[in-house]
Amino acid sequence: MQITTSRLTNYLTVFLRLALAASYLSSVTSRFGLWGEDVGWGNYANFLDYTAKVNPFLPSSAIPAIGRTVDIAEISFAVLLVVGFRIRETAFLSGVMLFLFAFGMNLGVGVISTLDHSVYTASAASFLLAIHRESSLSLDAFISKQRPIGQTPPFQSAR
Repeated sequence: MQITTSRLTNYLTVFLRLALAASYLSSVTSRFGLWGEDVGWGNYANFLDYTAKVNPFLPSSAIPAIGRTVDIAEISFAVLLVVGFRIRETAFLSGVMLFLFAFGMNLGVGVISTLDHSVYTASAASFLLAIHRESSLSLDAFISKQRPIGQTPPFQSAR
């Protein structure tokens, strides 16, 4: 059986969407202690302590708001990536957030931790997903099939 490059690309974009979503969901569940106290963040206080460490330029009063913002962003990105809605925009914002996180990690805990946790790799993967035209098994693909031929979605430019 021969798999064409196009089909392989479609499978890999689905895999990439699900891998990024799983990473986001794992991080969120860890900070709420769902994996257990001794796994990952373990609890929200540990997560906020680390958030302060990777954002040394922010006042401590801003850290809880940053933590909640990251919670909302990671949950939203995960859900949007799993269902495949507005993939390009979601992936781009994911890449930006991960890049900013990597930058903060470099400032707060050093570059080795950033590299060991593959934050730049995840950011680059998000940007790569953002430039891909279409992903099968997605709400975006379903919507584009329902649209009359020649009509472009509001979030894509006509070429």
